[in-house]
Amino acid sequence: MTAKRWIAIIAASILLIVSIGVNTLSYFFTRDFSGFLDEMAATDGYSENIIEAGRGKDKIAVLTLDGVIQDLGNVSPFLPVGYNHGFFMNQLHEIYEDPFVKGVVLSVNSPGGGVVESADIYDAIRMIQEDKEIPVYVSMGGMAASGGYYVSAPAEKIFVNHETITGSIGVIMESINFAKLAEKYGVDFNTIKTGPYKDIMSSSREMTAEEREMLQEMINDSYERFVDIIVEGRGMSDAAVRKVADGRIMNGRQAIEAGLADDYGKVGDVISAIQEDHELQNATVFEYTMNESLSSLFGMKLTSMFANQRIENELLGKLLSDYSAPRMMYLYGNH
Repeated sequence: MTAKRWIAIIAASILLIVSIGVNTLSYFFTRDFSGFLDEMAATDGYSENIIEAGRGKDKIAVLTLDGVIQDLGNVSPFLPVGYNHGFFMNQLHEIYEDPFVKGVVLSVNSPGGGVVESADIYDAIRMIQEDKEIPVYVSMGGMAASGGYYVSAPAEKIFVNHETITGSIGVIMESINFAKLAEKYGVDFNTIKTGPYKDIMSSSREMTAEEREMLQEMINDSYERFVDIIVEGRGMSDAAVRKVADGRIMNGRQAIEAGLADDYGKVGDVISAIQEDHELQNATVFEYTMNESLSSLFGMKLTSMFANQRIENELLGKLLSDYSAPRMMYLYGNH
């Protein structure tokens, strides 16, 4: 077992012990102050933060997608705040159910992420557009690449900055092979499996040509869906999309020239554009915020007790994520 894996296991164990301690304290306080906590729990949920007050009932929702698109489940309060897939999907559901939302501005700053999570967002956006006839405009920040572009593609209009990094259209799947290193140091791997492909992409042996072909077929299927989504969303020809769908990244100017974006503009400009295009000048502009429960506030207090805790947590998160099973990703950057 490598030193890196030992570090990850030890760190995970420490995190588990601390989490158990927090849950124990939470239980204790619940028993002693149940009435107070029940009142706190009643306010735990979502609220609308007004960005620009309007007249009448019409509303424009501003959503922010910031970070790697991945579903981490119930995130520990000790980990740094980042993209929360459950919260983001809930926001899309709230928009779908709210009869007064007449426009959506999606601010994207993401290198992409999982193919499944990206598809979740895409499907929800399409339902909002098709079933509710609500226009969706996208404002790309510093990066909206791979899965970040995937979820942006169905938008009626896409705005970029000159320095935006976008593109990276494609699919990737990676694993690390330690076989030769292990052989050099006399490390043996004992693998018991039920079929020849059960340990496909294993770190302990070379991949066979047949296995590579199987995985390439999967990758190709996801790639074709990515291309089709851009063809449909941008109204481009298949050939025009494939010309730039080779994994290359582009800046804002190149994206506009390639037909992947429409114009320059930041979030404020995009809000103004959707107001003008759809006669929503009197609409209230708002964003969803997650109400803080006592447990989340307690976690924040504990986190502040440790020096450089955010840096350590980010390192821990990367160490732990490195040992997830290999999976297909719409992702640009460090894999």
